[in-house]
Amino acid sequence: MTPLVFHPIYSQLDLPERHRFPIEKYVGIRDELVKRGIESSRFVAPTPIDNETLLTYFSEHYVRTLTTGELDKQAMRRIGFPWSEQLIERTRTAVAGTRLTAQLALETGKALNLTGGYHHAFSDFGSGFCLFNDLYIAAKTMQQSPEIENVLIVDLDVHQGDGTAKLAENDPDIFTLSIHGEKNFPYRKQQSDLDIGLAKGTGDDEYLSTLEEALTLALRQFQPDAIIYDAGVDVHINDDLVILILRRRGFISAISKYLN
Repeated sequence: MTPLVFHPIYSQLDLPERHRFPIEKYVGIRDELVKRGIESSRFVAPTPIDNETLLTYFSEHYVRTLTTGELDKQAMRRIGFPWSEQLIERTRTAVAGTRLTAQLALETGKALNLTGGYHHAFSDFGSGFCLFNDLYIAAKTMQQSPEIENVLIVDLDVHQGDGTAKLAENDPDIFTLSIHGEKNFPYRKQQSDLDIGLAKGTGDDEYLSTLEEALTLALRQFQPDAIIYDAGVDVHINDDLVILILRRRGFISAISKYLN
């Protein structure tokens, strides 16, 4: 059975009134899965990641000032959340969740984290609601296994995985693939190993054929030992930004193509 990594803190963050980040969605996903018959034994809770691990991948100044609340206001505005101890604890737990998911995938074949995909976080700053890049940590965690050398990161969020691309740009053992809306945040794109920017209004058929071609190319060229998939739901037609217009069929097909 595929492990599902979840912690209630994923949805525990006090935000200003009318803040646009839907923090409640994570517990909503868990509740919907339970309602559909997923047993509680499938859910695995992570413990917060420590500074020692974070310092392995991110700058000392950034880790220290962010976790202690000393990061300047402009940098926090770039992140998009007001600083609080609750934010840091939630972030530590969520990032640890993706790392745990990677570890469980090595044991069971695949695993899912009900949050994560903080692909706008760089080594020395955060952006776009992303504080620490869990995808990069997960890739490096998997590479600690003697069986894993090459890791492919497939990012299907509607926004380019700019932070992931930058972190992995000099790492030949990590291949970054990003399929995203072209005229969309971040407006200053980084260079992934394979970037495909789609026009606004791209629908199911074009998206799925593009995904098929991109995955075939990445798998043939890189031959990964493990794959990390960032399944951004903001490609769906009901997303507030309406950049891409995948319907339920297209979105489920994209997920199924990856999982199979």
